[in-house]
Amino acid sequence: MIHRPPDKPPTGGPTKDEVLAIAMHKLDLKPADIFADIGCGTGKVTLTAAPLVSHVHAMDIREEAYRWTCEELRKSGFANVTPHFGNAVSILSSLEKVDKAFVGGSKNLSDIITRLAHLKVKTIVITAVLLETLNIAQSTLQEFDMFHDVTLVQVSKSMPLAGGFMLKPLDPVFIITGGVA
Repeated sequence: MIHRPPDKPPTGGPTKDEVLAIAMHKLDLKPADIFADIGCGTGKVTLTAAPLVSHVHAMDIREEAYRWTCEELRKSGFANVTPHFGNAVSILSSLEKVDKAFVGGSKNLSDIITRLAHLKVKTIVITAVLLETLNIAQSTLQEFDMFHDVTLVQVSKSMPLAGGFMLKPLDPVFIITGGVA
């Protein structure tokens, strides 16, 4: 059976440009890095990271996100990306090395962080909109003595109103950073 790409991007994304810029700065990707994009969604983080690192593992548990990312990769021509469909913990268990990781999903977050700790990942950046996700990320990173900091990002965008412009706030996003020292 041939799977055609979805007609519209998967729900929950893409990562906002401003949040992505901060996340990429915190990741500090290097040419030799092996990077994991966990909860790759629309593939935006994967496509941003691919030209900066030696290899990207893009993974999502949602089939529509996996198929969307595969189509974006096909269009981009990047040969250094391996897309994975399935549970991130299982996928990470099959990998020998990951240097840096971005986590954009919250499903099984504690188990994902535990696996990243076993892989001795140098830098982990997690984005969250829910306070519960922030709490799980921070407490699990602290369990492994990997917690660095939390940054709250509040972005507003201009929009026309009554012949002028106003700033309309987007949802705030927590950026949680950790990793092996």
